[in-house]
Amino acid sequence: MRAEKQYLIAEVETHLKKSDYVILANFNGASVADLAELRKRLAVEKAEFHVVKNSSLRVAAKALGLPSIEECLTGPTALIVGGRNSPGVAKVLKQFFKEKQKIAVKAGILSQKLITAKQIEQLAEMPSLETLRAQFLGLLNQPASSFVRVINAVPQAALNVLQAKVRAAGA
Repeated sequence: MRAEKQYLIAEVETHLKKSDYVILANFNGASVADLAELRKRLAVEKAEFHVVKNSSLRVAAKALGLPSIEECLTGPTALIVGGRNSPGVAKVLKQFFKEKQKIAVKAGILSQKLITAKQIEQLAEMPSLETLRAQFLGLLNQPASSFVRVINAVPQAALNVLQAKVRAAGA
């Protein structure tokens, strides 16, 4: 294998190792300015957009033991990797496609499993990590609040009965 081809495959392997997810996209019809804007939006999520050769991606994915992506490797292919918030990255891609109608998600790999473009769209509809954390803390806090209200209800009821007797005796 030629040295330059080995270099390209090693570069793709490096990209694939950056996160536990990989999103494959078709960027056909997108201008350089569109791709620069997309890269800027993805940078907020600490994700990266890389244009790669299908042959290099095929060899690198196989070398890393990733699921077969052979059916996705038609036409121009870009990798979106990096960052820890895969739903956030999916939201960026969905919003960008909605605005520009130029980037199409082909498929993805999440935790070593092949996922479809439809599943990536569902991932984009998930609440953000911060929202999920807030909801979880709310669920944890809810039983404690209810317990305090129940415990407080008994003395409050007794106090109400005593106040009613005092009013009745005074009248």
